[in-house]
Amino acid sequence: MSVGLEQQVEALIFASKQSITLEEILQILQIAEPNSIITQDDVERTIEKIDEKYKDAALSVSLQYINNGYQILTKPIFHRLINQLQSHRAKKKLSQAALETLSIIAYKQPITKLEIEQIRGVNCDYSIQRLLEKDLISIIGKSKNIGKPLLYGTSNYFMDYFGINSSADLPKLKDILFEENTVGENHD
Repeated sequence: MSVGLEQQVEALIFASKQSITLEEILQILQIAEPNSIITQDDVERTIEKIDEKYKDAALSVSLQYINNGYQILTKPIFHRLINQLQSHRAKKKLSQAALETLSIIAYKQPITKLEIEQIRGVNCDYSIQRLLEKDLISIIGKSKNIGKPLLYGTSNYFMDYFGINSSADLPKLKDILFEENTVGENHD
């Protein structure tokens, strides 16, 4: 049975745990089919066809461009339903400490454990370990400081999970700080 380019591209996007870039799709197709000539334009046109197919209102999923790649995701109308499923399946949510640590890493990356601990004022070993296990952060290198401590940053899974393309898409701190959360007088 012969499989068409559209089916192959759709299968790659569907099977990818994280968003898959146009370049990755092209590379995989060229490796899988070394005798065929598949261009970037071919893949782009195929993705456009797949996108049109998933715009059908009868389907519960759509093709989304997230984190500079493509994913097949449920349509927004089903988010509450899917959220219930995920909440039901979640054995243990992130603790407040882990959420605080994740926020610091997201906004200050690349950052060392010591810098995180200086901001939070407490040891962060457990929180960092949990975030690494959940693949929300990753080790992105080593600092040039004495001892060459590890540098942490958010992972691609973090970007996919929160539906953003880069850390620039994170809410601005000024947008989430409320007046009732401030101390002292405001001198504008």
